[in-house]
Amino acid sequence: MTGAFSFRTAQIPLREGRGRLPVLGFGTLIPEPAITMSATKDALAVGFRHFDCAERYRNEREVGEALRAGCSAAGIAREEIFVTTKLWNTNHRPERVQPAFEASLDRLGLDYVDLYLSHTPFAFEPGDNHDPRDRNGNILYDRGVTLLETWEAMEHLVDAGRCRAIGLSDITLRELLPLYDAARIKPAAIQVEAHPYLPEEDLLEFCRAKDMVFLAFAPLGHGIRPGPIDDPLVLAIAARIGKTAAQVLLAWAVQRGAAVLTTPRSAARAKENFDIDPLPPVEFDEVSSIQTRQRFNDVINTGSPGFIPQGR
Repeated sequence: MTGAFSFRTAQIPLREGRGRLPVLGFGTLIPEPAITMSATKDALAVGFRHFDCAERYRNEREVGEALRAGCSAAGIAREEIFVTTKLWNTNHRPERVQPAFEASLDRLGLDYVDLYLSHTPFAFEPGDNHDPRDRNGNILYDRGVTLLETWEAMEHLVDAGRCRAIGLSDITLRELLPLYDAARIKPAAIQVEAHPYLPEEDLLEFCRAKDMVFLAFAPLGHGIRPGPIDDPLVLAIAARIGKTAAQVLLAWAVQRGAAVLTTPRSAARAKENFDIDPLPPVEFDEVSSIQTRQRFNDVINTGSPGFIPQGR
């Protein structure tokens, strides 16, 4: 990907012709319904075409309404946007997968989704409570289902045609390897936390080798301070090249071959996060040389997303 224009319009083809995923994506993890709708419309207006949703965010209906209104006003066809949503942990039992998927489609108001992800590899006790816990506050896991069984049920969604591609989120390379080997339909995308403090280089290389999209969430550190967006080297590079720290981090992520998700809540921030230019080679290498290591979301160890409060 060379040239500023390509960063804003670049798409990564999904394996087996299952679509093309825009490298700059808008994440919809916003708790307030009104802000969800305004931020989604703003992101669409500045040029974002990938919208990443989830059953667990409890705002698929608002995202769907915002996309319909925004696309109608701007004359944007459904085929021009890429919509991802996710299967939550309480629906890992194979018989629960299709109903959960259909419920997401209904809330989003769509006939199909472009990408459906298993939100985490962890199965929680099935039911309507997204955050099942015992009296001591410990998560109630479902030991009666395997990730492969859940994946096989997701494969049937692709067979039925209303789900263009499937993938996984919040998974380690160790957990991914056996599933990849056993899967009839190989994952199209892997979504994980990734930024200069957590580069996930081994997983990125595996995705490259196996023709899977590496999709980075929290590329700016999810606003947790201090984080990569406060890193002295990142700030120095931003000042040197006339960009913001956020733009430096997003450009670095795209240049290393990833697609990214950010969650700007205002039109100005959406424009900033979409206005991405390539880093010069020296500056790219400088960001890559950062040695700080920090994970901001412990979801890969528990299945409980650290960015979503318990009980929400």
